[in-house]
Amino acid sequence: MKPITSRENPLYKELKQLAGSSQARRKAGRTLLDGVHLCEAYLQHLGAPRLCIVSESARLHHEVVPIAVQCEGGASQCILLPDALYNALSQVEHGVGLMFVVDTPELTAPAALTGSAVLLDNLQDPGNMGSILRSAAAAGIEFVLCSPGTAFTWSPKVLRAGMGAHFVLKIAENVDLAAVIRSASVPVLATSSHARQTIFETDLSQPVAWLFGHEGQGVAQELLALATHQVAIPHLGAMESLNVAASAAVCFFEQVRQRSAAPR
Repeated sequence: MKPITSRENPLYKELKQLAGSSQARRKAGRTLLDGVHLCEAYLQHLGAPRLCIVSESARLHHEVVPIAVQCEGGASQCILLPDALYNALSQVEHGVGLMFVVDTPELTAPAALTGSAVLLDNLQDPGNMGSILRSAAAAGIEFVLCSPGTAFTWSPKVLRAGMGAHFVLKIAENVDLAAVIRSASVPVLATSSHARQTIFETDLSQPVAWLFGHEGQGVAQELLALATHQVAIPHLGAMESLNVAASAAVCFFEQVRQRSAAPR
């Protein structure tokens, strides 16, 4: 591993920009994976990263050593940082000092949706975004399509909340969701607390596309009007609605339940 000890090192300055600026990450087409779990998941699904970063205190850590060896064997550059420099990059408190720099994929939406997917309209919170991605990956959903204005899916906060889901999903950003819905060959379902039909009364045994929106305003009216069905999640308590990430998880796993129960 190549040691870097100066804050004035050009590579370290680039890393500081990536760590601190969403604009810099988008412009560079790169992002940071912080922590052993994310780095292991990336290696498992996508291979060696562009750059492996190790803190001095983690240099001999039993989880870090085999990952660093694998990265160097895969022709990745590996650098070693003093803890003070590493901690200035990391947003994880009390974590193991391991970080990857990786290229962010630039995927386009499919010409026509033929399988299960998630459409996200102006979703804002990184934690909600990461949770939805994690649930979608666990439910076997393939595509996640995000409208302009939706939170950047490859930000460090979304990556941490997704826990590796990014690496098994096909994620496209800045997508014209109205055009996708019009060309979809599967039903598009939008959740609404005002809908009469519940998800439990809806046939989810075949692929569907789920449409979720902004945490406060919900799905835009023009997209709601294009949806095949509006469905409700029934609940017994006094709360008016569920958090969008919780709603998504309920919907995805009702679909899993129905598809598991369907005759093969």
